[in-house]
Amino acid sequence: MLELEEALTRILSAIQPSDPEAVSVHDAAGRVLAVTAVSPLDLPLFDNSAMDGYAVRAADLAKATPDNPRPLRLIGKAAAGEVFKGTVEPGTCVRLFTGSPLPIGSDGVVMQEDTRPDSTRLDWFWFSDPVSPGENVRHGGEDVKRGAQLVEAGTRLSPGQVALLAAVGMSEIKVARQPRVALLATGSELVESGRPLSPGKIYESNRVMLATLMKRDGAIPNIFPLVPDTMEATQAALEKALAECDAVVTSGGVSVGEYDFVKHAFEKLGGKLAFWRISIKPGKPFVFGHAGGKLLFGLPGNPVSALVTFLLLLRPALGRMQGATGVSLPKSNGALAEPVANPGDRRHFVRVVVDDAGRVRSAGTQASHSLSSLAKANGLLDVPPRTSLAEGAAVTVLRWDS
Repeated sequence: MLELEEALTRILSAIQPSDPEAVSVHDAAGRVLAVTAVSPLDLPLFDNSAMDGYAVRAADLAKATPDNPRPLRLIGKAAAGEVFKGTVEPGTCVRLFTGSPLPIGSDGVVMQEDTRPDSTRLDWFWFSDPVSPGENVRHGGEDVKRGAQLVEAGTRLSPGQVALLAAVGMSEIKVARQPRVALLATGSELVESGRPLSPGKIYESNRVMLATLMKRDGAIPNIFPLVPDTMEATQAALEKALAECDAVVTSGGVSVGEYDFVKHAFEKLGGKLAFWRISIKPGKPFVFGHAGGKLLFGLPGNPVSALVTFLLLLRPALGRMQGATGVSLPKSNGALAEPVANPGDRRHFVRVVVDDAGRVRSAGTQASHSLSSLAKANGLLDVPPRTSLAEGAAVTVLRWDS
């Protein structure tokens, strides 16, 4: 059996990122940037007011106090998107709004709450406090300089990063093509949700779980019909999936049972298996192979095993297909609210719940078929073989809920 890190290294080394494609910046969130984005302009583009108020010369108000306010004459105004065409001369001011360009001659902005109109002279205002040069001014280029690197290639774009790209005028960017992934579930006992169950049958749930995870990681799942446990049906489904998609993900049929046909069917189609067992719990039977440039990921049929192997091995692979530089699961630190033990000889990825205070506890029964504890969990705790962790121990949890 391979150790997890060796298995992941072999998978990632076998993957070439997909070719880039151009998309609208409005559709770019969640996509992986293919080319480092560089700003074509300064941000802000010009000095502008940080609030509603008055553009002034700081020197005019240097001696202003509440007991000895200074009057300035209003000579115009500029709304956001407008430019005051004159110059702020000594003893004058200009009405501005948030985002208004700073007029020539002014060097500070006084917010409107700190002024009062003169009761006898139209267009005169009293200022009771001094203002420093640059106060309440957003200077051109203070946020982003022209030519600055905005987002590195290989980054999965967040909403904030997309907003930054739009703010510097980018309407279209190059991102990695999303891989199309076939999703098959094998097992003669499986029935589609909503249909009647006969004795011995169960509803299939892995595909909806895996498809949801794939979409979050930028892949396009193609859900195939259920595959009964025969060599002919398994081979036919794999052949169609390999022809239509970049990769194939199966759940079930990858162990050593009499009705586990995935490995043999794949080899009959010319596929080569790289490995098929990992030294982890749950998820030991995991298949990775390739055929004609297409990839096979064979996940176990038990839902928890399928989830764990997806998170630890398939999720990074999907990221690498898109050229992502960061493919690891996010982590959070916490403290055990109860003891956790792993008496076995394989690493155990225990389903846990991490609360808002960072307390970590088991999500419930750790059997690989238990969906109720899977539904409660929001993280995995990697517990080494033959290890006991005491209540209060500091731990790091792998997260998939964010």
